Amino acid sequence: MLTEMAETERKYEAARGAVLPELGDLPGVAAESGPDEQHLVAEYFDTPDLRLIRSGITLRRRRGGDDAGWHLKLPAGGDTRIEIRAPLGRAARRVPAELAALVRACARGEELQPVARIETARLRRRLLDESGSSLAEVVADAVAAQALGDATALSSWHEVEVELTGGDSRLLRAADQRLREAGFRPAGHQAKLERALADRLPPAGRSPALTAESPAADVVLAYVAAQLTALTTLDPMVRRGVPDSVHRMRVATRRLRSTLKSFGMVLRRDQAGQAVAELKWLGEVLGAARDAEVLAARLETAVAELPPELVIGPVQAIIRGHMAPIEAAAGTEVLAALDSGRYLELLRQLDMLLAEPPLGPQADQPGGIVLPKAVRRTRRRLHRRMRRAWAAPAGADRDIALHEARKAAKDARYAAEAASPVLARKTARRLISSARDVQSVLGDHHDAVVARGVLRDLGVQAHLAGENSFTFGILHERERVRAMALEEPAGRAWHRVGRHGG
Repeated sequence: MLTEMAETERKYEAARGAVLPELGDLPGVAAESGPDEQHLVAEYFDTPDLRLIRSGITLRRRRGGDDAGWHLKLPAGGDTRIEIRAPLGRAARRVPAELAALVRACARGEELQPVARIETARLRRRLLDESGSSLAEVVADAVAAQALGDATALSSWHEVEVELTGGDSRLLRAADQRLREAGFRPAGHQAKLERALADRLPPAGRSPALTAESPAADVVLAYVAAQLTALTTLDPMVRRGVPDSVHRMRVATRRLRSTLKSFGMVLRRDQAGQAVAELKWLGEVLGAARDAEVLAARLETAVAELPPELVIGPVQAIIRGHMAPIEAAAGTEVLAALDSGRYLELLRQLDMLLAEPPLGPQADQPGGIVLPKAVRRTRRRLHRRMRRAWAAPAGADRDIALHEARKAAKDARYAAEAASPVLARKTARRLISSARDVQSVLGDHHDAVVARGVLRDLGVQAHLAGENSFTFGILHERERVRAMALEEPAGRAWHRVGRHGG
């Protein structure tokens, strides 16, 4: 059984014997308790090449203290990490399967093994509010670490942590100011493991800024790397059912696929073709789950918006009965895909593409010259498809053509995003925005088309079952009207792409 919580904390360097300042008068603090003494022993697990900690993830089995057990910590932005806990169990060297699954993508399926042992002698104080509830814990740690592996390294240090347990960011900022005034300085790490393995980790630093003079390959590969990181980061969120995570992972997948297709003169399409095909597969699996979720919500909202006198029969129940198994099956397919060897192989292909990119003939040329041309090609493709859609007769033919135009709008948007470091800032912002508007309007149009088909089927089923299908007919007509009404704003958004294309 896993438990999950958000952990917000800051760490500070501390000299041996350093005295903490008075913290009992910080905002909202009425009293302090402690100090309590704790002895903590933790064994940290990672891949041989430290993939987890290099991604800001730690996985440990810790004994001692109030929370003995397995702890997986995932970055959540800023000072916050998501901590997922599992019981201590008897197997000291085998990571619980539920936790191993959450880091499978990051680890690329590699074996998780002990990489460090850290002992901490802790003095803990609690900051309490007027009711005696804990607002924050302030701990002074004496740390002794042993790096494991082919070469064993020992290290020791002292540090202070402030972790919110009920207080807010105002308290954290006030504690930060007080500690800095007392001479404590922010630690250069968020996890103790980073310091214990410092000699095996790459030095922290920023990538060089990309400019119009940067090689085109550097610009495109930076975007690919960012989307691969997003894909890997979202994997455990999808597995945990975090809202909107399937959608975000689908978008990262689409961005990767679109980029590998749009810049063929920079990255050779023939050598990236396998990754493109596999990204299409993953996108379709994620898309089925996302589309089912969106459609179910759309239909239920549509019924709720009708006047009660127009809802005849158990319409909501019929919709839920139809959509629930579809959503469940799609969710199961997503998890099966993420657990598959095919998915791991895709991630490895993308790793290899970044490590040994299949450079095209324009890869080394300045991005400011090469990439705007590629962006314009995607924009011209969008224009061709939109003109084709308007030339198609109203009805199914135009619906299909507009859906194809929507795909072209995505490609234009993602190409502009990838090339944005070398485009004029205003041009990039306006092109991305206008292409996104086309994509959004045509997405709503496509949702209405799909909803009509489902509503027709449900109406027919209700009729054949001897039930009243009146409400399904009303909903079908409303979706038809919505789709028609969206064609005009789609045209306006398309013309803005033409104006802002550069």
